[in-house]
Amino acid sequence: MTLATGVGSLPGDDDRAYAEAVRFTLGEVPDLAFVPELPGRGVTANMTGRALAIVDGLGVDLQPAGWRLTDASGIDHRRARSLLAQDLDQVEEQAQGFTGAFKAQVAGPWTLAATVEKPRGDKVLSDHGARRELAEALAEGLRGHVADLRRRLTGVERLIVQVDEPMLPAVLAAQVPTASGFGRHRTVHPPEASAALGIVLGAIADAGAEPWVHSCAPGVPWGLVADAGARGLSVDHAMLTPKDLDAMAQALDDGLVVALGVVPSTDPTTAPTDAVLTEQVLRWLDMLGLDPAEVSDRLVITPSCGLAGASPDWSRRALSLSRDVAGHL
Repeated sequence: MTLATGVGSLPGDDDRAYAEAVRFTLGEVPDLAFVPELPGRGVTANMTGRALAIVDGLGVDLQPAGWRLTDASGIDHRRARSLLAQDLDQVEEQAQGFTGAFKAQVAGPWTLAATVEKPRGDKVLSDHGARRELAEALAEGLRGHVADLRRRLTGVERLIVQVDEPMLPAVLAAQVPTASGFGRHRTVHPPEASAALGIVLGAIADAGAEPWVHSCAPGVPWGLVADAGARGLSVDHAMLTPKDLDAMAQALDDGLVVALGVVPSTDPTTAPTDAVLTEQVLRWLDMLGLDPAEVSDRLVITPSCGLAGASPDWSRRALSLSRDVAGHL
């Protein structure tokens, strides 16, 4: 059976909106619900702040230039951890008796390395030792995070942790600006990129969850991601190029999940119908040379990216369309 889910983020800017977001996800995508993210609540709730709330063994504080590693956790780091715990309390309360699959999301090691600063400034990305240390701290934190989710979601058998890596292509292509803005950080070579990603994905798998990797950026090396240990690839259909077809076909042949983002993630001028989107998916599978009936249980339908920039009405419609398309398939 083809499932539907959301990428993770939704519109909303307060705690009441979060409670509603949890109810909404449980109702709209009950076969594969997810822990909502509401980055509109501020830096402690955005992708980086959320991941740093999970990181274990490193202190972080919020500076004018953004998040920075420190000797001890600052007040904003503690607030990020408190907010995550409150959100998971809300998920636990509303998901009592829930037995479907469930997904949580976290920023990946390379996205964190490209957005978090070292104690004396400039990105963690600029220091080989620091970026490995950050990856290891994220992996250790995720072991505890998965255990916490298991404790809270007692009826869930299939737990997925989606690692978001929007910055991975920029890291590999030496496109991340230095602190001055006049230069670019050196490229990270594929073996090191794969190794750090593998540390995090391996920790998720060892903790008993299914590791996926998501990116809606162009130029993602999906073969590298799969080889690093991802069991699911979450992609934006519009960002895929002809050279990505082999990687997607190989992933499905190897038993990996492909979460295909086909529903617009922001309010479109003209909303597509479920029939049009279903035909789009079928044409894509035909290009891969795959029979829909043979891969339906390894295919997941999603919006093209997170829904934080959508209106509340469209965010509802986007998940509803994802569910309808999955049902047709």
